[in-house]
Amino acid sequence: MKTTAALLALCTAAEPSAAFMTAPRTSAASSSLKQSKDNYEFQRALLETQFAISGAVTVEDHIEEQEQSSTPSIDATAFQNFLDEQEQPSAPIDTTAIQNSILRVAASTDRGQYASAAQKESVASLVETLESNKPKQTDTFSSSATLPSYLAGTWELAYSTNQLFRSSPFFLAGRSTCKTQAEVDQYNWFCEMHRAALAISTIGVVRQVISRDGKLTNEFEVKVGAVPFVTDFLPFVKYSGGLPLTVDGAIVSTADATPMSMENKDDWQLYMDTVEIKGSNIPILRNLLDGDNSKLKSRDLSKLLEDNVDAYEVPRPVLRTSYVDDALRIVRDEDDNIFIYSRVSDSEEVTDYSNVMADLGVASLLEGFNDAVSKIYL
Repeated sequence: MKTTAALLALCTAAEPSAAFMTAPRTSAASSSLKQSKDNYEFQRALLETQFAISGAVTVEDHIEEQEQSSTPSIDATAFQNFLDEQEQPSAPIDTTAIQNSILRVAASTDRGQYASAAQKESVASLVETLESNKPKQTDTFSSSATLPSYLAGTWELAYSTNQLFRSSPFFLAGRSTCKTQAEVDQYNWFCEMHRAALAISTIGVVRQVISRDGKLTNEFEVKVGAVPFVTDFLPFVKYSGGLPLTVDGAIVSTADATPMSMENKDDWQLYMDTVEIKGSNIPILRNLLDGDNSKLKSRDLSKLLEDNVDAYEVPRPVLRTSYVDDALRIVRDEDDNIFIYSRVSDSEEVTDYSNVMADLGVASLLEGFNDAVSKIYL
């Protein structure tokens, strides 16, 4: 290579310059130019012979190689360190700690109903962290199952950024009928007023039962004071409270959950089915509510509207499961509202309310009074 470099330098030195080639030529100058050109051609031929032996192609290739080799080199060690830093995996997140932080806020704010703006922002940030580290789940069901095993089972609503009842397929379908932002705003206002009107009620467990065949059942348990103000019935009684009697019941809505694609069974399109009240403790009314005729069959209503109203479209709201593991499931609706569920069990059986007594809670009240006060046992 030293010989090659020397020959290259010799060739470069022997090559006539552009100024010399374009200068006015005298007889002596022409003779000198001819000798220079002959010398250049000889040196070039010698170099090409040398390159042929060493494996190079042409003089131009060798010059380009030399120019590239003269480029300042990168510190190989520093560059490798940089690559190692980029490829270094980030430290794993503490999923349990994050979930516990979310559940603490959920517990102290009644599932988010009384959460402050700061608390909502904190939970939203924690949710995004979980979503960006969503674990890969394995479906143990056969291919004939509509929904995957890791989503099937019984779940209870632990936190929501919206009214709790809006986790129901009924209210999700209602939102899906809105076509403009103005309609969405009106629907949101209606839901706020609906909750305000029911402020006297207490929302109990909000539960979802998901079956492998694609059936979603939402159970919304609620109770209301049966006699909230005693003075309304007994004016002579100087007591500002009510009687410890409540009207209990569960609003149960069902829908078919169809995966958006076979490759993605975590995102569903819902098709609303029925709404009914189960487990009512109101005498006489209970018998009526338990009958099949008391069900609101929304598909019959939708078909009626679809056949008679040209602009009507059957609402099919979309739910996206953005995170799921063995303990927690995070769902977002089409407005990106967050619903966080905790797994209760793998059971796909809906709640049986048949054992609820239709007595307004009188029996349990008398039993409690006897145990605490009269203590009369037969």
